[in-house]
Amino acid sequence: MKTSNYQQAIALISALISTTVWADNDTEKLQQQLDELQKEVDSMKSSKAFNLEFGGRLQLDYNHFDGAYNAGPNRSGEDASDFFVRRARLYVESEHSDWDSKLLLDFADDSGKIVLARLRYNGFGNGLKVQVGKLREDISLNAITSSKHVNTVERSSLADNVSPYFQWGTSVYQYFKDTGLRYAVGVYKNEAFGANGNNNDDGSLALSLTGRLTWQKDLDNGILHLGGWYSKRDMGGRVLTGALARGEVRSTNTRLLNYAAGGELVRLNSFQQAGLEAAYQNKGFNVEVEYATRELDALNSSSALDGERFDGYSVLASYFLGGSQRSYSKSNAVFSQPKGVKNDWELVARISDTDATSDFQGTEVLTYTAGANYYYSVNVKFMANVIYSEVEGPGASELVGEEDDGLGIAARIQYLF
Repeated sequence: MKTSNYQQAIALISALISTTVWADNDTEKLQQQLDELQKEVDSMKSSKAFNLEFGGRLQLDYNHFDGAYNAGPNRSGEDASDFFVRRARLYVESEHSDWDSKLLLDFADDSGKIVLARLRYNGFGNGLKVQVGKLREDISLNAITSSKHVNTVERSSLADNVSPYFQWGTSVYQYFKDTGLRYAVGVYKNEAFGANGNNNDDGSLALSLTGRLTWQKDLDNGILHLGGWYSKRDMGGRVLTGALARGEVRSTNTRLLNYAAGGELVRLNSFQQAGLEAAYQNKGFNVEVEYATRELDALNSSSALDGERFDGYSVLASYFLGGSQRSYSKSNAVFSQPKGVKNDWELVARISDTDATSDFQGTEVLTYTAGANYYYSVNVKFMANVIYSEVEGPGASELVGEEDDGLGIAARIQYLF
């Protein structure tokens, strides 16, 4: 978006959020935040020292769910629903010579927060790029796909289980045009999965090391993509979060993938995880396949969970009825929505299975998703998904009682500006 449209974007977000769906005090807080941001932006725009571009996204979601999604000690699986702002994000980008920067803010949870804050240098002449700040870790093809380009309302349980999404750190990446290879390596402060970025014993930084290697080949009508990634994460003796993923419906009262259900939480020295990914595109048809596994290193070596492995997979297929084709970024090894898409339908189906069980505790979640997306234009998209999950494992009854499956509906209106 150009800066001349920024005022309209602010007005649109304010108008859409200021409805009777939200309480007056929440609306006033969000409006105050937007007003303050507007003042800061106006101040920067008046200075010629800034070469700025603004944009953002607004996503309004509706969820309806029952069964295991709304079961537990105090719930019996009855119907529940929610209508909410999933994301209200604004970004500002700047470019100067071989340097560029991006700041991405989110206002969806009644308070502003930094999602991404990146400073990047690309002046080496061989495609090598170095970046520092709050960055998205290169873990899982589905996880690194931008939320504005995903073709299901929520990402897979596998992606939510393994990816910390954005963390503070530094990384380098490079794409080799002659071979189609790309690598990315980064070191980050680990503030995910229950860690808080510091070790319990001496207060030193708890870090993660993450690397991803991909290869792509141009086909006559598409792309072949293969890749793998690895991450070693220092937990500093902290407790691993019990609920690992929601089961692909956002606002449910019960997170279905839970390694501690029916048992105990565990403190970890660290854990390591790795994944494989593949994608094939032919005209409007896409298929993406992923597998990932995690191994725990417990603080107490006598723990039953020491050395335990959790794993999962997902298979996604999509097809554009009108002949559009998803774009592929070779420098980032990730797909996005078609360029210039307008008045086209996309059909989507996915199956995912993630297992967080051990001998006496935990759950395994198998989820089926079917959906359709209507791209009114590049800026406006309507999404609808039907999600069905089955829950089993030693801890299933402790987590969801007698409910062993759940049905959900998720819908979204997305506006990019």
